Amino acid sequence: MGLGTMFKANKAYRAQKNGDEAEAMRLYEECFQEGLADPRYVLAYAVLMLRDGQYQKAKDFLVKHQKAPGMTPDQRVTLIVDYAACCYRLGDLDKGVRKLEEIFRKNPNGLLYQTLGYLYVEQFDAAKKAAFLARETEQQEQGGPAEAAIVAERADAEGEAVPMTLEEQWEAGRQKTLKFNQEAVEYDDVDPVSLDNLGQTWYRVMEDREKAREFFEKAHRIKPEQIDTLYFLSRYDLEEGNTAAAVEKLEKAAEGRFSPLNYCSRDQVEAEIRKLKEKA
Repeated sequence: MGLGTMFKANKAYRAQKNGDEAEAMRLYEECFQEGLADPRYVLAYAVLMLRDGQYQKAKDFLVKHQKAPGMTPDQRVTLIVDYAACCYRLGDLDKGVRKLEEIFRKNPNGLLYQTLGYLYVEQFDAAKKAAFLARETEQQEQGGPAEAAIVAERADAEGEAVPMTLEEQWEAGRQKTLKFNQEAVEYDDVDPVSLDNLGQTWYRVMEDREKAREFFEKAHRIKPEQIDTLYFLSRYDLEEGNTAAAVEKLEKAAEGRFSPLNYCSRDQVEAEIRKLKEKA
């Protein structure tokens, strides 16, 4: 790799900063074909692929460059967070969570609290409980051991380890999600992402919408443009019959920069805006 490649990488980075993502992706592609391995550009290019929905390509790229020379500990954390986001969007949420838990145990920080907290909510969203519990029935029908017997145990009255049922695993997961996101807010009580995660925990996992609202409102006061917070606050507006306020929040959300770790996509938000306006 020569000076020309580094010059091109800097040009790609400038294009990315200026919003010309197509040109940035084209230049980065050439640079990495020429042997570029600088962690700064590895992470910058990965972000572009994630935003473009190229999750498998981004995942493969991050695995290939996970030991890029000169990578700092913070860059390593960012790389694993991006890898976990790819796993989540590719349908392997559990794998993404395991990778984040591994590095969180070694070095907890704000980014890990934000990302792992959100993925826990995704794991134990009440809407997914039936599918989670169905795994036990499927395994029993196939004549194999229930997953709970392999991966989760609890102590019985005599202190002996016994397998947890999937129902017990589910409840343990709900409590873990709540505890973790409460700890995240204690770690940084003005972090709007962690506040939103705790709001989503109460809303989606614990199914206590009124308790959730206080955290969404606090997150909104700190960061009024936060996409997911705007979306969930619009739910309360709709429940109260205030369609105009809901549309206003959704339009503000649609202006934001969406990521793979948003609860809703831009297309979903824009579709709901159209639907609400048609009804008005």
